[in-house]
Amino acid sequence: MSTTLIIVVITCIVSFLGFNNPRLINALIFSPQAIGSDRQYYRFVTHGFIHANVPHLFVNMFTLYSFGTTMEQLYNGYLGPFGFVFFYLGGIVAAIVPTYLSNRNNPRYRSLGASGAISAVLFAFILLQPWAMLGLFAIVPVPAIVFAVLYTAYSIYMEKQQSGNVNHSAHLWGAAYGIVFTIAMEPRVIGVFIDQLSHPHFNL
Repeated sequence: MSTTLIIVVITCIVSFLGFNNPRLINALIFSPQAIGSDRQYYRFVTHGFIHANVPHLFVNMFTLYSFGTTMEQLYNGYLGPFGFVFFYLGGIVAAIVPTYLSNRNNPRYRSLGASGAISAVLFAFILLQPWAMLGLFAIVPVPAIVFAVLYTAYSIYMEKQQSGNVNHSAHLWGAAYGIVFTIAMEPRVIGVFIDQLSHPHFNL
């Protein structure tokens, strides 16, 4: 069984248990107050294994499985059998740290979901295959690099609006983490990315 599939299974189990168990959600959700006042640092990680509802869970896990199964081979090859686990958990934490810093004095703030880590996996994939075709809104096929630009622009815009319940900051920082981590692990990826960009090809 692949590492990606194990993460998907664990996340689905914990998330489904939490759908009808508010106490479990409250125990695992990201809460700056609980982290700062009660030193419950585990929440930097556990919030990535619970989700608000089935659609939220499905989108994240479908994306993770679609791209994680490819990317885990890269990280495991460089970092050992738990390389992808290290990368993924690091993505959960790195994506939420800026949120903690900006909301550490906000006792009402809460966040949950693996979206930050999913963005890390997705953008690392785009770094390696910028001309792969991705589904915009899961329907319209667009080159991965175009998807990345649109996704980033949308996330920045929505983050500035400060409306809704989606943590767009985590999406942006997760994406940045995925790119930086991959380049730090293998700097030659930059050359591969530039070469790929200079030779557009579209696989529908």
